[in-house]
Amino acid sequence: MSENRARASVDQRVRVQGEPVDSYPELSPGALDGQVRRITVVGEEILHKPCADVVEFGTAELSALIDDMFLTMNVADGAGLAANQVDVNLRLFVYDCYDEDGVRHVGHICNPVVEEPSGDDRRLIEQAEGCLSVPGAGHELARGARTVVHGVDKNGDPLVIEGTGYFARCLQHETDHLNGILYLDRLSSRQRRTVLKEMEDQRERVFAQREAKAAALGK
Repeated sequence: MSENRARASVDQRVRVQGEPVDSYPELSPGALDGQVRRITVVGEEILHKPCADVVEFGTAELSALIDDMFLTMNVADGAGLAANQVDVNLRLFVYDCYDEDGVRHVGHICNPVVEEPSGDDRRLIEQAEGCLSVPGAGHELARGARTVVHGVDKNGDPLVIEGTGYFARCLQHETDHLNGILYLDRLSSRQRRTVLKEMEDQRERVFAQREAKAAALGK
């Protein structure tokens, strides 16, 4: 998911894996030891089918993938990134995103399931949304104002992550990815054509920005 542009102007309260911490670096620890991976683009098969569950936990390979995903997301100025966006068929996403109260949320989750909303949680907010796999384009889309996601961490321990505002949108967007759904699929045919045209006009500029940021990090 594309970055929440409000992030630079809010305070630095942080929750990591759902738990409050006193401070947190701009880039997740371990990410600088990772590798920047190619981000898949709309139309590639892996983005349009459900991903497989993570079944092996506590492995060096899974930890390395998460580090790579955090680094790749940072280089692309993203707020969330799903494993199939780096061409890996696993139900896993990472996030670094602010909520409506200015709290920064950082973490990862495996095998996420969005809790069925009830009562006030059914309230929708229409807001601009973008995607790192649809480079340079975005569109207004209605999403739930609050989201609760259940899953596990890289060690297989249970996780429950709650989000409001833009972070709620991020959680829904990334879980959609793992179900083979892009935000484009939730738009009308006319809206989708408009977004794809904008992507074609902007993609080379976006790719050049990503390459420049990766080079600045020595990647």
